[in-house]
Parts: sequence; C-alpha cells; structure tokens
Amino acid sequence: MPEGAARFCVGHEETAAVDMAESYVKKLCTTLMDAVTDRDPQVQEQICSALCALGEAQPGETLRACERYLQRHEKLAHPYRAMILKAVEAVVRSHISNLDKDMARAIILLASSEMTKAKDLVPDWQQAASSVLVAVGMRFINAVMEELLSRFQPGLLPHHFVVQTLASLAASNVFGMVPFLTSILSTMLPMLPMAKQDVTRVVFCSALRHFSESTLEYLANLDQAPDPTVRKDTFSSEIFSAYDVLFNHWLQSREAKLRLAVVEALGPMSHLLPNERLEEQLPRLIPGVLALYKKHAETFHVSKSLGQILEAAVNVGSRTLEIQLDALLAALHAQICVPVELSSPLVVSNQKEVLRCFTVLACFAPDRLLAFLLPKLDTNNERVRVGSLQVLRHIINSAAAQMEVRKLFILSSMRHPLLDTNNKQVKRAVVQVISAMAHHGYLEQPGGQAMMEYIVQQCALPPELQPKRQGLGSEDLPADSVRAISISTLYLISTTVDRMSDVLWPYLLEFLTPVQFTGALTPLCRSLAHLALKRQEAGADAFLSHEPPVTLCHNCQTAGRVL
Repeated sequence: MPEGAARFCVGHEETAAVDMAESYVKKLCTTLMDAVTDRDPQVQEQICSALCALGEAQPGETLRACERYLQRHEKLAHPYRAMILKAVEAVVRSHISNLDKDMARAIILLASSEMTKAKDLVPDWQQAASSVLVAVGMRFINAVMEELLSRFQPGLLPHHFVVQTLASLAASNVFGMVPFLTSILSTMLPMLPMAKQDVTRVVFCSALRHFSESTLEYLANLDQAPDPTVRKDTFSSEIFSAYDVLFNHWLQSREAKLRLAVVEALGPMSHLLPNERLEEQLPRLIPGVLALYKKHAETFHVSKSLGQILEAAVNVGSRTLEIQLDALLAALHAQICVPVELSSPLVVSNQKEVLRCFTVLACFAPDRLLAFLLPKLDTNNERVRVGSLQVLRHIINSAAAQMEVRKLFILSSMRHPLLDTNNKQVKRAVVQVISAMAHHGYLEQPGGQAMMEYIVQQCALPPELQPKRQGLGSEDLPADSVRAISISTLYLISTTVDRMSDVLWPYLLEFLTPVQFTGALTPLCRSLAHLALKRQEAGADAFLSHEPPVTLCHNCQTAGRVL
C-alpha cells in the first residue's frame, strides 16, 4: 500500500474511533436522561451521579448531550429538567478551565432560556439554571453578562431569577462583576418604585446587598483589582437613591421577610453612602434598625446590619453617633442578656454580632460604654450580670488599646462579682473575664492577686460528679463545671501567658498549706511545676524566690523538682 494511502487509512481509523467514542457517550447520556423520570428518588439520584461521573471523564460530550436533550424534549417536566441542569452545573464547575467559548456560549443560552421560560416562579428549576450561569460566569463573565443584560432592560421589571443571578454573580466573581455595576444600577434604580410585590422587592434587596458587599471587597483589594481607579464615590449617588426607597418605603412593610431583606441590605449599603448623607441619616437610621428588635424573634440579621452601620458611622467620624449611644447600649445589652441555646445557630450568631457592635462602641466611646456597663456587674439579676461579664470579657480582648488606661477602674468593678459564691453561670463568666485579663496585663496591676485567688478558690471546689454511665465504674468531672474551667484556666495562664510568670511565682506557693485550698492542690502543683521549670531554665537567680523560705509538701517537691 502506498505511504500516502496508509496515512489516510490510519487517520480515517482514528477519526472513526473518536466518532465511535463520542457516539457512545451521547447514547449513554441519552439513556441516562431518559431514565431520569423514574419515580424512585434513589434511582433519580443515582442517575444524576452517573451523569456527573460521565461528565468527569468526557465533559465536552456530556455537556453537549445534555444541552441537546433539553432542547429536544421541551415537554420534559421541570423537576427532571432541574436534575439535568444540576449535573450540567457540576460538570462546568469541575472543568471550567477547559470549557471552550463555543460550548460556553451554548450552555449560557440554554441556561438563560431554562431560567426565564416560565414567568411564574418555579424555584428548583430556575435556581438550577441560575447556578449554571453563575458557574460559567466564573470564567466567561462577559458572555454571561451580555445575555443577562439583554433580559434586563430599562422600564421593564426583569424576571425574578435574572436579578437573583446578578446578585449571585456579584458574590462569586467580585472582580468580574464590579465593572458592570454602574450600568446595572442605572437600569435598576428606576425599577424599584415599579416593584409592588414583596417577593420582587426581596430579590432587589438581595441584589443591592450583594452589589454593595462586592464593591466593598473590590475596594479592599484594589492592589489585585483589574481597575484600581474604582472609588467609593463611583457608586455613592446610586446607592443613596436605592437606600431612600428601601429605608423610607420598604422597611415599613408588614411582611417580616421583606423587612429583614431590607435591613440586611442597609448594612453594607451604609458603607457606600456619601459621608454627609450617612451623617444626616443616622438620627433616623439607627432608631429604625433598633425598632426591628421588637418586631422579630430572630434578630441575627438586625444585629449584623447594625454592626455594619456603626462601623460606617465611626469610619466617617460621625458627630451624631454619640447622641444615639444610650439607646444603642440599652438595646444591645438587652440582646446579650437573652439566654443562648447552643442548638440554635442563629441565636449564637446573633450574640457574636452584638458583641461586635460593643467592640465598635468601645473603640468609639470607651468611657461611656464602661459607665453604662460596669454598674450592671453589681446587680442581683443573674442574666444581667452574666451578660455584662460577657461584654466585659469581649472588650478586654477586642478593644485592648482603649481599655489600657482603664485597667484599674475595671479591676475595681469586679469586687461584687467575686463575692457571688452561689451562681454557677456567674462564676463561669467571672473565670472567663479573669482569663482575658491575664492575657492583657490586668493581673499585674494592684488588685490582680485577688483575681488569681478567686481562680484557686474555684479550683478547690468539690468535684461535680456526672451520673454513672452504663458499663463504667468511675465518675467523670463535667467539662463545663466551674471547677473544671478554673483548673483549665489556671494551667493555661501558667503555661501560655509569659507575662504572668512573675505574678504567679511565688504567689501560688501561698495556697499550698491553707486547708481551704486543699482541693486545688493537684492543679496548683501542676502549674508550679511548669513555672519552676521555666525559672530554672532561665537561671538560678530567676528560679530563687526572694520571699522567706517555704517548705513544700512532698507532692510539690516532686512536681516542681524544688527542694
């Protein structure tokens, strides 16, 4: 056979092999998708998994087969279309770097059509299509935006999921989306008064929140941004126009979901308002947000937004914020005194956001905050005292610079909590405050030794025993008992806070012989052993105490290797 003919045959065989492989993948995909209507949910799940697995091996052919199948089966019910679209999204996310422009374009057109085909909301189907567009937009943002903006025209309310997809893109691709925001906002603002249904208003609020968060992230990373000339005032006037509609009109809604969507948006939007506009709005904005505490059982979003607004106010050097302090402190303190159920993530998250608000106020007006907070440590109300101790511990850690010159004042305020010998919740909170104080140099001040004595007293408490467990012959100390927490705190302070070495040595030796501290002997010896070893390593002079000689018990001699 001539050489040229041989090459032709080999090439023809290779092409035929590729065509056969492609045909096999296409047939397999079609077979799987034909079976997706099975009534058994487990079968449906297995089919989707199989499609994704096939997409891992042959992404291009799998995507092409899914696209063609959906186009040719217009009457396939939306739950099954959603399943196929979820498989498409998974394949796109896994192989976005290998996706060519033609395939990306085809997938964009498919997803856009699927997303907007039904005017009414069909969340599962439309969300699946939206997620495909977001996945493709990680690399082909311009093509995705070209398609979305063609469905986002001035004077016409867009499809719900067009707006939601714009919001999701802003969250997932900050650098890609921010350059489009000027155009998007200029088109969106006239639409806001046209939105009469709550569901439409909610999605606009969500979009404005994500646009604002995206812009703030962009501005915080200008050194990596494609356009470093973008500034806060690029969007300030548009954001204020949107703020006016949200705060003055939509926030008054009776619909709780809309109110929460509005307040979620107001937080990040406040950072983008013109400085003078924010200042003039604060006397109405802060009371308006605080009023939501009385209207909603779940207050996490209110607290989060309030923290963002307070940060924005402090950043612009607000002069009117001080007028709002009394109302702010009272409302936030009431929130921190709500019992926290660890089983409720939103309640726990709300506490974190409230404490964040206290941090902002501690940096802004530390004396006003302490004047409000410290007298509440003297109350007999358990929740008020515990909540106040939580705030105190937090600001000792988070506003250390502002609290530096106020250490003695704070130490003196702990007199009453130290006398509370009955309430376990208060005791735990006091131990946590003392731990924070140890890390920030409070216990080196006059009055600091009283704090350490309190810790040792709690270490000497009788063990709290748990009920016997089946099959176990011993009883265990509860991990959250006052004694257990105090023992852990004493050891951590001794071993991890270098500045406490001079405070604890030789002071802890004084607790070895008094009978009332006998129960604390083991943790005391453990801490003394570590302190003695550190001093021995530092040199003989550092190891020796300048106090009168102390005779140690056998246990301490062994633990500390001190004779």
